[in-house]
Amino acid sequence: MSGNYHPPANRLSRRSLLVGVGTGLASAALASCTTTASVPRSDEPGRPKLGVDSAFGSYAEMYGPVVDEGYELPAIPLDKMDRRYLRRLVPDPTGERPGTVVVDTSAHHLYLVREGGEAIRYGVGLGRAGFEWSGRAIIQWKRKWPTWTPPAEMIKRQPELEKYSAENGGMAPGLDNPLGSRALYIFQDGVDTLYRVHGSPEWWTIGKSVSSGCVRMMNQDVMDLYDRVPNRTPILVTSGLGAVVS
Repeated sequence: MSGNYHPPANRLSRRSLLVGVGTGLASAALASCTTTASVPRSDEPGRPKLGVDSAFGSYAEMYGPVVDEGYELPAIPLDKMDRRYLRRLVPDPTGERPGTVVVDTSAHHLYLVREGGEAIRYGVGLGRAGFEWSGRAIIQWKRKWPTWTPPAEMIKRQPELEKYSAENGGMAPGLDNPLGSRALYIFQDGVDTLYRVHGSPEWWTIGKSVSSGCVRMMNQDVMDLYDRVPNRTPILVTSGLGAVVS
């Protein structure tokens, strides 16, 4: 598929797209992946200072500036991040098979299960109340620097987005694109759910429920995940995994 591929309009199905999601809920949340959160003030309380080391090396390097495919991603301001949402290796709390991606919506964490009882944990942002979803599906395919095409339901609510419709070719890839540097496309029973695991330039939304349905990650994290998972990776979205790993 080309880098400018976008799901055709006729995939905006009215059927329940994921286990536990009703028809009305699915149509309201379809892949809008946007937010209304504001940038936090630099003196916002409750954001602890961070150490510099992790199982993967220096956090400063992991979340530093990146030049990728000609795009210059800025560094993540670590002093404003809650360390719970930074990438780290943890004991696997999911019980799923190695290679499975698990999103725990209650803790705003995404796990990539590995061999040996371990998992890589990432922080994520999620849909606000009324847009949650859950179930088992697969990551059918992936895209670097994807085009974003808001669904018809979203354009109806926000007519100014008409210029990014599928008919108009969508929003070109870039630093301000809501899908960020990478997108992983979630299918169930061969049908595009229109939900994505994707990057976001809005690092301050990680650990919060502010978007309209998709699972968002810091761009540096979704790039790491993208390189670790092949097409047709199983994914489980659930709420609560028992004991929380600190």
